[in-house]
Amino acid sequence: MPAGHGLRSRTRDLFARAFRKKGYIPLTTYLRTYKIGEYVDVKVNGAVHKGMPHKFYHGRTGRVWNVTKRAIGVEINKQVNGRIIRKRIHVRVEHVQPSRCTEEFRLRKAKNDQLKADAKARGEVISTKRQPVGPKPGFMVEGATLETVTPIPYDVVNDLKGGY
Repeated sequence: MPAGHGLRSRTRDLFARAFRKKGYIPLTTYLRTYKIGEYVDVKVNGAVHKGMPHKFYHGRTGRVWNVTKRAIGVEINKQVNGRIIRKRIHVRVEHVQPSRCTEEFRLRKAKNDQLKADAKARGEVISTKRQPVGPKPGFMVEGATLETVTPIPYDVVNDLKGGY
């Protein structure tokens, strides 16, 4: 028989709970507050069937555009043929978690602000722009001796005497 093409087809491992993560859902999941504009990761919890997004959105990152009583609206990009469509889906809070995609940016921003404040106190102007890594500097190898390696001449007569 051919494979089914239902809503939850091929999700046996995709929606399965992780090792030692089965059972009750921690209260943090329900008590966390989401604000409009935040980035969230859609990670389907197989134990909760209500408000479950389609398997395509599992593992995707999107922005919160709406907050309701038990669910949040997430805006996710989806490639359809040659174009990218911004899809708006409502997902229950059990199936989302705060994304860490902007964590590095926020840390860098705080560090740059601190560097700028220190430079201003010294009376300097500094650039906090990231620069690409340039080429490595050249160097000379000291104390190495050169050895010329030549191949051994191939002898057909001696090779055939040995047999197979």
